[in-house]
Amino acid sequence: MKTTVIQFPGSNCDMDAFHVVSSVLGQPSSLVWHTETALPPTDLVILPGGFSYGDHLRSGAIAARSPVMLEVKKHAQRGGLVLGICNGFQVLTESGLLEGALLRNENLHFLCKDVNLRVENSQTAFSSAYSQGQILRIPIAHGEGNFYADPETLSRLESENRVVFRYVGAVQDAEGNPNGSLNDIAGIVNTRGNVLGLMPHPERASEEILGSSDGLGVFESLVSTLAHG
Repeated sequence: MKTTVIQFPGSNCDMDAFHVVSSVLGQPSSLVWHTETALPPTDLVILPGGFSYGDHLRSGAIAARSPVMLEVKKHAQRGGLVLGICNGFQVLTESGLLEGALLRNENLHFLCKDVNLRVENSQTAFSSAYSQGQILRIPIAHGEGNFYADPETLSRLESENRVVFRYVGAVQDAEGNPNGSLNDIAGIVNTRGNVLGLMPHPERASEEILGSSDGLGVFESLVSTLAHG
């Protein structure tokens, strides 16, 4: 699986994602700066977490209009895989690659803690290593992770089974939905199923030494998907 991790000014999880793919899974990976106008041959593009462009205007708004995103869009349109994590999810909605928007957290505070997710759709390229309904323990770190969409869009996401991960409580010490996201949505895919955005950080939960390897399944799913064509 050839992977490209995009780096924006303010990215702070780019090397975490690069480490998981290149070192933990041993897959060929490269880093590409936001001003580039071409991508290397790649199967997967990762838009990492962080604070691209200092979150000026809105989180992800400037990054969505950076030169490299033209190539990321072309990659997605060709059916290439795109994974947006946290700020990357915000960039995907700002660029129109995913529907909805990420608003300020309901309590207006930055949140950095572990949350529990339920796998709502295990039949995607990003979740096939999990079982349906599996509960994952993965950290979040965001101030604008409150997923919003108009009622029609929300209904379509649900009816088309495009909600891949959902916040849940009543497991260990989790309190459920941490940020006010509608329908407890933590991650969605596009209609074609090749673009995923999620607010929690699977790359920060991909090795037991970090306290959880529950997030590794996202990357393992992608490796398996590409290996089986």
